[in-house]
Amino acid sequence: MTAPDRATGQPLYSLVAWPPEALDTWLRRTQEGLGVRGFGAPHLNLRAPFQTDLMPGELVAAFREALRGIPPFEVPVRGWKRLPHMVFLECVRTPALAELHARALGVGPSTRAPHDGPDYVPHLTLGLGILPRVEDLIWAEVQRLTPPVTSFGVEVLSLTREERGEVQEVHTFPLGEGAKLLARVTGEAGRAEVRGAEG
Repeated sequence: MTAPDRATGQPLYSLVAWPPEALDTWLRRTQEGLGVRGFGAPHLNLRAPFQTDLMPGELVAAFREALRGIPPFEVPVRGWKRLPHMVFLECVRTPALAELHARALGVGPSTRAPHDGPDYVPHLTLGLGILPRVEDLIWAEVQRLTPPVTSFGVEVLSLTREERGEVQEVHTFPLGEGAKLLARVTGEAGRAEVRGAEG
């Protein structure tokens, strides 16, 4: 499939990580202060918004399988970056993020965006659709700002759907579930053995 076509009427899905509360609040206040907006709440896309012929249940199952074994990970914040009509907080494309992005792209059939794959840049959007006459002013202001964190941890990913301008959370995927369950079961078995030996 090619890039998403909004004319088809199909919803746009995204796999995202939400920033921690401190960073989320800071980004929202910064947007308000500068008079800019991103698309929806601040988020880190693990792949560009896409369309698919899969039913929602099938898509959730496909992502659950793709994310199996992915542990919680850290996202280092690199700094501000500017593109035409857009300013965002770039994050470091770590090996963990690169693997996660590749796994997310494997879910389909689905559309692909030009900046997926080798051109994927993990980021948190500050402003989209910035008018040309204020771009330089916004950029000058942004460069004076320091985010409240230098990195943040991700333990949960969310599948979202955008339809008629509204973003809805479809499903959440806790990371490292298999490892946590194994540790819990192993721990309980160990405690049972100790209790048995004591009895």
